[in-house]
Amino acid sequence: MSRTATRPARPVRIGPRAAAALVLVTLIGIAAFGWPLLADGRSGLAHSEDAPWLFAALLPLLVAVVVATIADNGMDAKAVAMLGVLAAVGAALRPLGAGTAGLEPMFFLMVLSSRVLGPGFGFVLGSVTMFASALLTGGVGPWMPFQMLALGWFALGAGLLPGPDRIRGRAELAMLSAYGFLGSFAYGTVMNLQGWVMLQGMGQGVSFHPGDPVATNLARFAAYCLATSLGWDLGRAALTVVLTLTLGATLLKALRRATRRAAFDAPVSFHPGTDGREE
Repeated sequence: MSRTATRPARPVRIGPRAAAALVLVTLIGIAAFGWPLLADGRSGLAHSEDAPWLFAALLPLLVAVVVATIADNGMDAKAVAMLGVLAAVGAALRPLGAGTAGLEPMFFLMVLSSRVLGPGFGFVLGSVTMFASALLTGGVGPWMPFQMLALGWFALGAGLLPGPDRIRGRAELAMLSAYGFLGSFAYGTVMNLQGWVMLQGMGQGVSFHPGDPVATNLARFAAYCLATSLGWDLGRAALTVVLTLTLGATLLKALRRATRRAAFDAPVSFHPGTDGREE
C-alpha cells in the first residue's frame, strides 16, 4: 500500500479567495447583529425588517465561500456532495431535541464535521444545515438568517481549532468537547442579542434602551442572558459534550475515512495514456 493511501486526511484549508469571502460575510453578519446598539432612540428597531435583506445577501455569499474554497483547493463535486449529506443529517437531528430544554444534537455534528472538512466548509455547513432544519421544522422567520450566521460561526470556529494533524485520540475529543461547551453558550448569547433589541419594557435592569451608551446596554444584556437563557444554553452545551465524548471517536474516524477516499486534497495530474493522449 502506498504512503499516500495511509496518509491521514487533513481539513480543507482556507485559501485567499475563501478567506476574503468569509471575512466579507462575517463583517455583514456583525453589522446585522450589532447595528441596533449604535442606533439612536428615534430609530425603528425591527430585525424583522432587515432580516430579508440579510438573507438575500447571505445566500450568494455562502455560494461564494463554497466556490472560492473549491477554486483554492482544486476540489470537485465530491466535497459538495459530502457537504449536502452532512447538512441533511444535521437538519434531521434538530427536530429530535428542538424546543426541549435547549437540547440540540446537531451541534456536536457541526463540531466534528468542521474538524474534518475545515473551517470554510464548516461555515457553509452550519449555515446550510440551519436553513434546511428551519424548512423541516417550520422555523422560518426573521430570526432564520441570524441563526444561519451564528451556527456558521460556531462551525467555523471548530474548523479553526489547532493541531488537526497532531492532536488525536482523547486529547482531541477533550478539545472538541471544550469547544462545543463554550461555543454552545456563545451561539446562545449571539442569538439572544438578535431578539433582545426587540424586547422592551421588561424592566429597567434587563431591557434594551435605544440610544443609551453601548456599555450600559451591554450590562443590561448580560443580566438578560443570565435571567432568561442560561439554563437553555447549558442544556445545549451539556448534550454537545456528552455526544462528542461518546460518539466523537467513531464519527471522526468515519468522516476521515470518507475524506481520504474522496481524495479532496489530492493534486490534479495528467498522465499520457497508451494511445498518446492525456488522461
